[in-house]
Amino acid sequence: MVNSASNQAASSPRLLEQMRQVLRRHHYSIHTERSYVDWVVRYVRFHRMQSRADLYPAEPKIEAFLTHLAVEGQVAAST
Repeated sequence: MVNSASNQAASSPRLLEQMRQVLRRHHYSIHTERSYVDWVVRYVRFHRMQSRADLYPAEPKIEAFLTHLAVEGQVAAST
């Protein structure tokens, strides 16, 4: 039974690949796709995430990432 669960996890698309599939399905430009993927990679690295479960709870993590960008990354907030 454990083997079947690990095989299923190995066969399911990884987060970024799934994201790319959705963006392509909605006809986003390749430049937009690359930009979105880059931001997700930055977010995941900032939080040192290891699995999809680490995405939750999302709201405080998003707030922490945006605060980091504004304060230390010197990224301007949009209005």
